[in-house]
Amino acid sequence: MCGIIGVTSSSNVQNSIISSLRRLEYRGYDSSGLATISNNKLNLCRAEGKINNLTSKLEEIPLEGSIGIGHTRWATHGNISVDNAHPHVSGKVAIVHNGIIENYQKIKDELISKGRNFTSQTDSEVIAHLFDQEFSKNISKKIATQNVLKILEGAYAFVVLNLNEPDTLIAARNASPLAIGKGEILNSVGSDAIALAGIAKQIIFLEDGDFAILNKEEVQIYDLEGNKTQREVKSNSLDPTIISKGNHRHFMQKEIYEQPETISHTISEMYNGDGQMSEKLSQIIKENPNSITILAAGTSYYAGLIGKYWIESLSKIPVNVEIASEFRYRKPFIDPKGLVITISQSGESIDTLMAMRHAQEFGVKSVAIINSIGSTIDRESNYSLYTRAGAEIAVASTKAFTAQLIVLLSICIAFSETKNKNTNEIKLIKSNLFKIPGAVAKALSTENKIIEIASNIVKSRSCLYLGRGPLYPLALEGALKLKEVSYIHAEGFSAGEMKHGPIALIEEGLPVISLLANDHHSVKTVSNLREALARGAKLIIFADEGAENNIDFAHEILRLPFLHESISPIITSIPIQLLAYHTAVAKGTDVDQPKNLAKSVTVE
Repeated sequence: MCGIIGVTSSSNVQNSIISSLRRLEYRGYDSSGLATISNNKLNLCRAEGKINNLTSKLEEIPLEGSIGIGHTRWATHGNISVDNAHPHVSGKVAIVHNGIIENYQKIKDELISKGRNFTSQTDSEVIAHLFDQEFSKNISKKIATQNVLKILEGAYAFVVLNLNEPDTLIAARNASPLAIGKGEILNSVGSDAIALAGIAKQIIFLEDGDFAILNKEEVQIYDLEGNKTQREVKSNSLDPTIISKGNHRHFMQKEIYEQPETISHTISEMYNGDGQMSEKLSQIIKENPNSITILAAGTSYYAGLIGKYWIESLSKIPVNVEIASEFRYRKPFIDPKGLVITISQSGESIDTLMAMRHAQEFGVKSVAIINSIGSTIDRESNYSLYTRAGAEIAVASTKAFTAQLIVLLSICIAFSETKNKNTNEIKLIKSNLFKIPGAVAKALSTENKIIEIASNIVKSRSCLYLGRGPLYPLALEGALKLKEVSYIHAEGFSAGEMKHGPIALIEEGLPVISLLANDHHSVKTVSNLREALARGAKLIIFADEGAENNIDFAHEILRLPFLHESISPIITSIPIQLLAYHTAVAKGTDVDQPKNLAKSVTVE
């Protein structure tokens, strides 16, 4: 979850590292730090909280040096403090680390018995002590690194700075992402391509077990056995200026408003200009699976649940949607003639990655729905379908979610066309697919109404979200969004399940947000809402145009563009996102960087 960066150059690196850390702050913002080497001295600056606290310190005492490492932390081991902030220093060595060292306590106890002193509560500090210990033996950098890696167990991506090698960085990865950046006058290493935007024209993604030794002129990559190896070099086309809010107050708002464009990009990835499915989509359909297993976490999991409704009802293929962190631990049955679909915005979520790897052990083909080209899940999948949503900086996912839905709906359409299932309905859905960007743009015009609704629920202790059919998983997603950014407790339920327990939660004035589609469920959903109203609920209905009209009993009604009932979850996502956003703004929370969260979850 943490963000790491290392730069070796011929000029001062402080500003480059700080710029990279700002682009990595979505990975964690509990603390940050920077270490450089200059004049035969190891320089260190660390601060609790966000990057701005670090830069304030650096304004008073800048760090000189043409080589350095930086870190932004999401706390796992040890509380939030300067002492637990990275970089960690031992003797002449400084390190930054992302991941969890599972055997750190055993290593720490052994090091303490040898007289080493620890200054933090983190698992990461053992890496610094191990390298300092190995470097004191006067062995090569390569052998020292191999010796350390043989000891470490768990997930890690780290960068090492050694005072005795003042122009060299050492980097290694196992189950946590790490990339090498190659520039004209410098080389670098960082958590992802975003970290290296603007400083690296080329990028190399390390594989598990790889380690690299680099200076400003060259990069040497080795596998775990110490054999020199080559990894694919890719261009890094990311422009650092895209990491900008533009005219918007927050990244979350900007990314909500980017959805008409991003959805268009996603559709273009799935279909050619003449409306024919893309070659990638065609290849996947040829697998002709007996069943599909979808693996995902968080918002991506809810996207998968919506996809299940689509694929089962329209394509007639059984679908099982699994929480990635649970999947490999419950010894699941894997259909050898099935297909695994892995959904991940970052392509680096450790739970999702490990679940995918577990499924692949059974010989099942895997499809990745991802936003990050070149990520680990992308590289290890048999097929990849890119959402093309662009960089998503806000921790709460918005545009990546709707882009995932577009891909899942496209998969559903493709399977249905191939199997000649629901032919007329599929033709109708497909024709309306290309109208979604315009409908989403219209849904965005409801923002003023959403602001009014948000102002009325901002003081609530709790909210309920209700939906039926594919709008039920969207109710789950709506509740998650509100929790993530406003810190208001919220739960999503199937409207039909409300009377089986959740109705006990309803009290006078409790906001109940109901998602009402123009489908065969609507009459029953309205009955469920009357039950809530009778118990004092404050009813807020987001309804398709053409949905059940007998809803004038609700306190607030928001009508949304209607294309087809299968498309309703995509359109209804917009007010769901806007409501969470404006409630958070009204409450004064940190919208883009909510407490305790991080964008890319790379630890179990």
